[in-house]
Amino acid sequence: MTQDTDDLDGLVRKRIRALRVAQGWSLEELAARAKVSQSTLSRIENGQRRLALDQLVTLARALDTSLDQLVENASDDVIISPMIDASHGLMRWPIRAEPGMTVVRQRMTEPPPENTARMRAHPGREWLVVLSGTAVLLLAGRRLRIETNQAAEFPTMLPHAIGSAGGPCEILGIFDRDARRGHQGTDSAQAPKSG
Repeated sequence: MTQDTDDLDGLVRKRIRALRVAQGWSLEELAARAKVSQSTLSRIENGQRRLALDQLVTLARALDTSLDQLVENASDDVIISPMIDASHGLMRWPIRAEPGMTVVRQRMTEPPPENTARMRAHPGREWLVVLSGTAVLLLAGRRLRIETNQAAEFPTMLPHAIGSAGGPCEILGIFDRDARRGHQGTDSAQAPKSG
């Protein structure tokens, strides 16, 4: 075995144990869920038994994770630099594990539009947290104030718009693939306000 294979083998064994402990399960409980003997599971965790693909699939299922996540190798690219869109006052970071998702940091200085015709609806979900200031979220006829350290999550099929209240605010938003697509192609005047 190569050093990389040995390292991955040890990492997978540590993950199995860590996930079991995080669930609060004993060896006996996980063994029962995975339909393996307690001694087999103990030997897998301790490196005394070879890792077999069929057992890893069963253990991943029992631990409510995927085989990919269980055997994922440590990435050298841990730090992600933002893509800066100065014209819209945005910073964007892709989420590597979920290629369709994007994290956006945005500073807003304008209130949401008074004209409800400027509210948008499109497929997807959005989640945002206010980092500083106060944001106003217009959501399907409701006007919601979101204070610093509060968050909002909503389906973007509801007509929505967002802006600041009483001064600048800064938000951090997470957009799924559909919500991100719904914001592509917006003009610079609407992009910061359309949630």
